[in-house]
Amino acid sequence: MADKYRSFAELTREQREGRDYRVIVVRRDSRVLVMAPHGGKIEPYTTELAEAIAGEDFAFFSFLGIKEGNNHEELHVASGRYDERRALELTAAADFVLTIHGQRDGSREFVMPGGRDFDARRAIGQALRSAGFAVLPPTRHLRGEHPNNICNRGRRGRGVQLELSSGLRARLREHAGRRAAFSNAVRSVLLNIERSDRGQLRKDS
Repeated sequence: MADKYRSFAELTREQREGRDYRVIVVRRDSRVLVMAPHGGKIEPYTTELAEAIAGEDFAFFSFLGIKEGNNHEELHVASGRYDERRALELTAAADFVLTIHGQRDGSREFVMPGGRDFDARRAIGQALRSAGFAVLPPTRHLRGEHPNNICNRGRRGRGVQLELSSGLRARLREHAGRRAAFSNAVRSVLLNIERSDRGQLRKDS
């Protein structure tokens, strides 16, 4: 189903911050940004997972739908047209961007890594498989490889998006142990990226 709005300029003419949606911005001394662009009730349990992955180490952003109903229909702006002002400010300051999304697939439990950073995609997929999660190739519409996709808007021009099925999000919501295993697996890769980037920065200075 097509989005109601093609930009945040259109969205904010009808939807009101504080009434229909909220925005969370956490700036940290990090070159890595973790985002839930369709959080709250738009793609449920993506904000919480992105926040767990960010922890105290990485910058964090979430746009949360808080309407009584129809949040996805009313508040979803596609990742390739995602021009929320604060999101763009954060991505412009980040070297690497990870976005967390919700894929609607009933009770099946899986995650699909996408994005233009193929090395990071493989590393995150391997870490999640080692932690016992099913990792599938992204479907054609969920590859996240367009340069305008918000996960690819960092300074490198390539990032990663994770599409989590409804079943997996429900399992992670209900089981703290699996939630910790998932977030720690992803965090291990992001920490390596952060350390590598800082080492390169020192080398170049």
